[in-house]
Amino acid sequence: MTSSRKAGWFVVLALAMASWMGLLGSLRGVAEAGLIASHLSEAEARSEDLAKVQSFLENKIVVQKLVDYGVSSEEAKAKVEAMSAQELHRLASLTDRAAAGTDSGIELLIGLAILVLLIIVILKLMNKEIVVR
Repeated sequence: MTSSRKAGWFVVLALAMASWMGLLGSLRGVAEAGLIASHLSEAEARSEDLAKVQSFLENKIVVQKLVDYGVSSEEAKAKVEAMSAQELHRLASLTDRAAAGTDSGIELLIGLAILVLLIIVILKLMNKEIVVR
């Protein structure tokens, strides 16, 4: 009889909590979004983007691709300097993404080595035998 009383209170408490959470979930909050202005002036932002693009153009792979397309690096730098601030910023943001994919792959090899060592340690801890033939 005492267990049925405790079970009844538990059901009532669970229903009260569920209805309270349903009530709170149905209330909608107001979300506002907006742009935050950059603290850099137009000239500072342009010079920063210009430096980023010029350092990207000095990459060996980029220079080789420019030569393959028949453009010298000097012509490319002159074209970059003649761009508007908006075009230059767009190009600088694209160089960030392109530079992320041009690593030498050493991080991948290190990650694979750590993964293999981790698997070996886990198998040793489980008293499994590792046989390499």
